[in-house]
Amino acid sequence: MWVVLVELEQYADGMLIRLDPRAGAPLFAQLADAVRLAVVRGDAVAGERLPPARELAASLDINVHTVLRAYQELRDEGLVELRRGRGATVAASAAQNYEPLRVALRAVVAETTRLGLSAAAVTALLREEGLP
Repeated sequence: MWVVLVELEQYADGMLIRLDPRAGAPLFAQLADAVRLAVVRGDAVAGERLPPARELAASLDINVHTVLRAYQELRDEGLVELRRGRGATVAASAAQNYEPLRVALRAVVAETTRLGLSAAAVTALLREEGLP
């Protein structure tokens, strides 16, 4: 497993990125998940610049196209804005209060544990309820 603390624009805080080449998920998906989580936690805020693709790729010892694919996926979701020559920044639309969602998810996790359901079963239920 690779673990890298990535310094963000303000250099006061960092975003921890963990990639596991042995995991079933592709590296670009793991990287996109790490950025998503940083946004939801508030570790990466709207307007904050993400590390340049080349720099992040070098830090993680992965191909720059892997980073670009993750950034493009996040752009397509509206979490990141990509501008040629200016890099990637956290989108203004990402500036939301995610705490109510986190509280609800904690309740779902507690109920899932109580019922003995698997993560796959909960994911299937979420999709049935309309989650893409």
